[in-house]
Amino acid sequence: MLVENPQGGYSFVAGGAAFSAGCVARADFEIVHAAIRPALPLEAGFDLVARHLESLGRPRAALCGVQLRIPAPLTPAQFEEFNRPYVEGMQAWGLAVDGRIPVARTNVAPAAIRVAHPLIAGFHFTAPATATGATFVLSGAAEVAPGPSGKPEVVARGDISAEGIARKLDAVVATLSGQLERIGAAWPDATAVNLYTVHDPHPLMPSLLARIGAGGDGLTWHFARPPVTGLEVEIDAHAVRRAIVISGR
Repeated sequence: MLVENPQGGYSFVAGGAAFSAGCVARADFEIVHAAIRPALPLEAGFDLVARHLESLGRPRAALCGVQLRIPAPLTPAQFEEFNRPYVEGMQAWGLAVDGRIPVARTNVAPAAIRVAHPLIAGFHFTAPATATGATFVLSGAAEVAPGPSGKPEVVARGDISAEGIARKLDAVVATLSGQLERIGAAWPDATAVNLYTVHDPHPLMPSLLARIGAGGDGLTWHFARPPVTGLEVEIDAHAVRRAIVISGR
């Protein structure tokens, strides 16, 4: 189930055309999270990522996760159009492995403080391990699951009642639980779990936290929407031992 990326120092679970479902570092490497403050437009942001990796003596192939912010959710056609230059950029960096993009991605639309254009707010990369223990990053997943026909469908489409949101969260947790199993990890291993939605999750929080085993560290709620219209909730997660902040100024 895992695809090796020896140049990057990690393995990944194949996902969609533009990103993997998640990455896990090899035993001799670890994944590091870098936040960019303030977030930068995509071109400037990826230039910063390249400079940072070069300063550490790491290849561009070490990039294994990207956190994007966009002005508003996109239609499926717009989302496909958005992904086209993104994939081309990944390919131009020489990151594709067996024709797949290995880099995990979260791409959401902030709803409280809007952004004027797509931004990169952070990234993950591999570096030589400083200790033992698995590190990983999961791409953001929304409430899409196989329907009766076997084709992917939006769970509880259009239903933003408490029951509808609960069904959506169940679907997202099930998807990510499967990705964790594929990389040999579990929810309690995560050092950060992020929930993206504009709907009040508080009534559902006890059952959600119990299900993902995040009772100690909890999770972070971001007032934001998934990247495609018609979706209401998204969750991502990572396990890192090192987290840094890089100035975007």
